[in-house]
Amino acid sequence: MRKRPFIAARIEKQVNRRIGTTLRRLGWRDTVIAYTGYGSTTRLRVLGRVVITHRSQDVGSAITRESAWDARRGWRNFVNLPAVNRAIQVDVGGRVTNAITDRDGYIDIAVSRHGLTPGWHHVTLSAGDSDPVEAPVLIIDPQVRFGIVSDIDDTIITSYLPRLLLAAYNSFILTESARVPVAGMAAMYASLLRGHPNSPIIYLSTGAWSTQPFLERFIGRHGYPSGPMLLTDWGPTNTGWFRSGPDHKRSSLEALARDFPQISWLLVGDDGQHDPALYSWFAARHPDNVAGIVIRQLPVMEQVLAHGTPSEMTIPGLSSTPSGSTPEVRGPDGYVLRSLVQSMLARRDQSSPS
Repeated sequence: MRKRPFIAARIEKQVNRRIGTTLRRLGWRDTVIAYTGYGSTTRLRVLGRVVITHRSQDVGSAITRESAWDARRGWRNFVNLPAVNRAIQVDVGGRVTNAITDRDGYIDIAVSRHGLTPGWHHVTLSAGDSDPVEAPVLIIDPQVRFGIVSDIDDTIITSYLPRLLLAAYNSFILTESARVPVAGMAAMYASLLRGHPNSPIIYLSTGAWSTQPFLERFIGRHGYPSGPMLLTDWGPTNTGWFRSGPDHKRSSLEALARDFPQISWLLVGDDGQHDPALYSWFAARHPDNVAGIVIRQLPVMEQVLAHGTPSEMTIPGLSSTPSGSTPEVRGPDGYVLRSLVQSMLARRDQSSPS
């Protein structure tokens, strides 16, 4: 077992720490970026990041006009210096929990006995001389039995990932207003959640946390339901140069099954990456936690642009064919998938024991 983090991770930490120390001497300060958290009535997961910014810059509100955001290039989402090993306070209804940021400035902490009722709330995050920031959190009602887990890239937003050059162009060069939603998906999600009141939607992606503010704006602009996001970071890990996207999705799905054993999730993804295999793997391990699998089929040209071949990607050792007990539907967009999903769930409800 590796006892020390991978050398690239150690170098990254030391470089970020030294640059941060220098910038603070020049008058820069910590700034908190709050992500959407979620939890049950007994355990809350709080997510956020602390970065170092110039005192004239405010990551959260420097640009407020919608037209200014529309013209914002994607690369700006990635230009942040993390605050390494900084103390941060999480205030939940007057109860303060202390945490320390990791080498990339992130926090991911659990707060027990938080006292929050089901529904949306806000908690307060603060670090050092930063201004306090409110983070939205969703407490899921223990009576809820249905939820949606949705991929992002090529499922709700066209991106042509993971083809490197096109991914870079879409992520760094395009203005935010140029990003295009997948037709009909927002309407499908809204319809499903109307039929299942108080049910959550959680967006699970291999995209970088740095893009989260943009994704929040994209979701709001195009009418997608609000929900927590589970993203990752593109830097070195404790074991290698890059994080594994499939591993991130696997561990996130396992955490949802552990934290919400009563919920059956509708798993929505696309066939441009590894979603069919990952969802089938999860359904085989946790059949009671899967209401069904929904796969958006990319056109042949998008498949080629996404990964260089006209067929879907596979993961060695994992089958993309669902188990016999797990229903699955596929279609090119939300307009086609909406009726297929509704019929699939209706059949499921009819076959379930009363």
